[in-house]
Amino acid sequence: MSLSYNQFMTMCALSEAPGATQRELSETTQLGLATVNATLKECVAAGFIDNKRLTAKGMAELKPYEVDNAVIMAAGLSSRFAPISYERPKGLLKVRGEVLIERQIKQLKAAGINDIVIVVGYKQESFFYLEDEFDVRIVVNRAYAERNNNSSLMLVREILGNTYICSSDNYFEENPFERHVWKAYYSAEYSKGHTDEWCMQTKSHDRITKVTKGCRDAWYMIGHAFFDRAFSKRFREILEAEYDLPETRSKLWEDLFAEHVKELDMAIRRYDPPIIHEFDSLDELRDFDPLFLENLDSEIFDNIASVLGCKKSEVRDIYPLKQGLTNLSCHFATNDGEWVYRHPGVGTELLVNRQAEKTALETAAELELDHTFVFEDSSRGWKISKFVTNCKNLDGHDKAQLKTAMEMARKLHECGATVDRSFSFYEQAALFEKKILEREPICASDWSTMKAQASKLNELLAADGGQPVLCHNDFFGLNFLLGNDGFINLIDWEYAGMSDYANDFGTFSVCEQLSEEEMRQGLTFYFGRTPTDVEWRHNLGQVGMAGWCWYAWSLLKESEGGDAGEWAYTYYRYAKTYLKKALALYDEALKD
Repeated sequence: MSLSYNQFMTMCALSEAPGATQRELSETTQLGLATVNATLKECVAAGFIDNKRLTAKGMAELKPYEVDNAVIMAAGLSSRFAPISYERPKGLLKVRGEVLIERQIKQLKAAGINDIVIVVGYKQESFFYLEDEFDVRIVVNRAYAERNNNSSLMLVREILGNTYICSSDNYFEENPFERHVWKAYYSAEYSKGHTDEWCMQTKSHDRITKVTKGCRDAWYMIGHAFFDRAFSKRFREILEAEYDLPETRSKLWEDLFAEHVKELDMAIRRYDPPIIHEFDSLDELRDFDPLFLENLDSEIFDNIASVLGCKKSEVRDIYPLKQGLTNLSCHFATNDGEWVYRHPGVGTELLVNRQAEKTALETAAELELDHTFVFEDSSRGWKISKFVTNCKNLDGHDKAQLKTAMEMARKLHECGATVDRSFSFYEQAALFEKKILEREPICASDWSTMKAQASKLNELLAADGGQPVLCHNDFFGLNFLLGNDGFINLIDWEYAGMSDYANDFGTFSVCEQLSEEEMRQGLTFYFGRTPTDVEWRHNLGQVGMAGWCWYAWSLLKESEGGDAGEWAYTYYRYAKTYLKKALALYDEALKD
C-alpha cells in the first residue's frame, strides 16, 4: 500500500462525497485546510483525482484499504451478567429498544460491510436466526467453555484479512465502522484515574508499543479492533504456533497481541466518550438504559419478584458467585435484604432429584441446620436463598468446628425424615466409570485393582447392616457457612438422599483431608463417645469408598476436557490408602 495517510483520508472522503469542497474535506478528515489543499494537488498530479472525484486509478489505489469482512465474537458465557445470561447470551439483550448484536450488524452493513461471520458457542442456537434474518454466517466454537476467545479467532483464521474484530455485546452510539481503513487499530477511550482495563502506550504514528493490565490516566482498550492484511498474516502465524500450548488456553487474543506487540503493527484509534459502551454488570447497563429491567422479558426476574414480593426494578447489586460444579448462582439485593439465585446447570435434571433436594432443604430448615432456604421450584430446579454476609467456611481441622459438624451430621441422621432418592458411593462411582468408558479407556494403571477393592469393600459394608438414613452426601467445609452471628448453615443439598450414615463422615474426611487422629476425634464427637472397633472399621471403609467415588468423578471430568486440579490426587490418595486399610480391618475381624 502506497498512499500516505493524508492521501488516504482525502480520497476516502471524496469516495463518499464526490465534489466536496476543500472546507468540507477538512471537516470530514480533520486535516487542516492547507493540508487538504496540498494533498489534493498531490493526488491530482498522481492521477488519483480529477475534478474532485476519484479516477479509476484512484479507486484502484484505494482498493487495498477496503474492508473485507467482520468477525463478531459471541461465544462467551457472559458470566458477569448473571442471572440474565443463564437465559440468553449477553449479545442478545435488548438495550434502548435494540438487540445489541442486531444493532452492530446493521451498523456494519450501513458501512458497506456485508460479509459478516458470527462465532457462537454458549447457547449457540439463540443466534441461528441471524443467519436468515441478516444474511450472516455462523461458525460454532465448541471449545468456548474450555478456552478463551483465542479459540474463536483460530476457527476463522483463514478469513482474516482487512477484518473488523467485534464483540457481540458492544453498543455504539455512533457508527464506528468505515468502508476503508488506513491500518490495523484498536479503539480506545481515555481513563482519568485508575482503571483495571488493558492500557496502551504508543510512540510515533500512534503505533501501540506496550499493553498493560491496569494503569492510571491512560488510553485503554474498549470496543472493536481492526486487522489489516499484514497484521492478520503475522497474527495468524503466532496463533497457529502457540495455540496448542497449555498456557494459551486461558488467553485472550489481546494477550497474544500484548506478548508480540513488537511484531504486530497496530495503532490506537481514539474515541471521545460516550460513543463506545461495554457493560460489565447489569447495574452498569441499567444506568445506561433505566428501563432495561422493566422491559426485560426474563422468567428469572419474574421468579424473583414473585417469591420476594418486590418489583423487578428493585433488584440491584447483581453479580455472579463462584460457579459450582452443577449450578450457576448469583448474588442480588432488594430493599429487604441480600439473596442468592441458583440456576440449574445444563443436564443437572439427569443428575439431581430436585424434589428430594427440596424436601431435604425443608427438613434442614426445620432442624435448624440451615437458615438460608427461601424457596425452590422443584420442577424447574431454580432456588432462592438468603445471602450470608462476611461468612467463612468451616475448617475441619479446628476441633470446635469439627465437633459442630459431627453433631450436625448426627442430628440430621437421627431426624427420621426420608426422601425419594438413594445414594451409594459404589453405585455412583460405577456410573462415573460407565460414562468415562463411553468416551475413552481408563489409563490409570491401578484402576482395576482399586475397583476390585471397592467392590469387595462395598459388600462388606452392606453386610454390616443398618437402615439408610437421610444424608447430605456433599458434607464438607465449603458447604458450611459460618456467619457473624455464630450460626453455621449447612447449604447445597442437591445430593441429599437415603444413604449409609457413614457417607457424610467419609466425604468430610476426604474433602477436609483429615488425619486418622482427626477422624477418630470426629467419630467421638459424632457418637458422643469413643467409637467401637466395628464403628471405626465401617466408617473408615466409607472414607475409602468416598475417595474412590470422587476419584472416579475427577477422571470423568478429565475425560470431558475439564480439570479437577489437585482434588484428583487427594481423592486418589484417600481411596488407595483407606480401601486397603478398611479391607485389612475386615480381614482381621473375620480371623477373630
